[in-house]
Amino acid sequence: METIFTKIRDGVIPSVKLHQDELCFVILDINPVNKGHLLVITNESYPTLADCPEATLAHLMRLVKRADAQLRQTLGCDATNIVINNGKESGQEVPHLHIHVIPRYKDDQKHFLLSKEQYEEGEIQRLGRRLEF
Repeated sequence: METIFTKIRDGVIPSVKLHQDELCFVILDINPVNKGHLLVITNESYPTLADCPEATLAHLMRLVKRADAQLRQTLGCDATNIVINNGKESGQEVPHLHIHVIPRYKDDQKHFLLSKEQYEEGEIQRLGRRLEF
């Protein structure tokens, strides 16, 4: 399936590409949370994590680890957010597996808002039993 990322991979859409190999590539996000925000993207357009072969996923995560180290070393960021929006309802805008590696700084005033719910008495244990694998 053709996506904006396959067009970037193939050079149809320009990008600042930092790495490319047989399985994945890394670019600077053009709408960064903070400057240096990277996208680590599979070459093939797997829509979600579940669709990605394990070997490719393992390689993707190795690149995420390298990207994290590069951001910390080069930009001196204090931390990173590693984010996968996995499916449309999670906020995934492009149905092509990619991981955001976002440099974060103390007091950068960037917040990821997640609403939090409370479990009823005994609910967490029941749910835990249902989700065991």
